[in-house]
Amino acid sequence: MKTTETKYENNWLEKSLENLEKDYWGKPDYESHLVKTCHQLRKKPLKDFEIEDLRIMIGQNIGLKFLIPLALEKLRQDILAEGDYYEGDLLKAVLTSEIEFWNLEPKLTKELEAIISDNEELLNEREPDLLKSYEQWKKN
Repeated sequence: MKTTETKYENNWLEKSLENLEKDYWGKPDYESHLVKTCHQLRKKPLKDFEIEDLRIMIGQNIGLKFLIPLALEKLRQDILAEGDYYEGDLLKAVLTSEIEFWNLEPKLTKELEAIISDNEELLNEREPDLLKSYEQWKKN
């Protein structure tokens, strides 16, 4: 599998996933809160994304090449960054995102490994299940 390194425009954080991917989904064709939320978030400028927005979209494997770098920035500040569910739910979403993405982005993979390594003691103390998820992620 060929690896790539994503190149970002200077103003990419000002844009939405729709703008960046040049992919407009239109109106949701399924009546669920999650589907509606994902459609709305695709229109939101990335600079306005909150932890919960990142958790939702990464959890659905949407826009990973743009959202994973944002998530890593949040995790660097707080490895246990929390959306609406529980302490560390952003990290859990990142660790369970599509492995194919990580295979294509070795720089981001190394960055995540460094963030976890720097926070291993804290994770072991407060959220050992996240370390187990990380070990599973590394096997893939």
